[in-house]
Amino acid sequence: MSLETLIIWLVVGAVAGWTAGAIVKGGGFGLIGDIVVGIIGAFVGGWLAGALGIHIGNGILAAIVTATAGAVVLLLVVRLVRRG
Repeated sequence: MSLETLIIWLVVGAVAGWTAGAIVKGGGFGLIGDIVVGIIGAFVGGWLAGALGIHIGNGILAAIVTATAGAVVLLLVVRLVRRG
């Protein structure tokens, strides 16, 4: 993995994590927390999109949208588990 690819993953993760945190909880989780939530959300979002047959497109904007959707789902599931 090149340094450029790593930086893109971190930026997408940070943006997606912060956005998902703002949607679900009303705020972010700090830079590291946002990156972690966003990167895990990217995997969840990619898996869900593939399972549902949804293709958003290519490029960084599509990656951010997919990662944000996955991160929102991830945060909602975590919230449900914590309540249970």
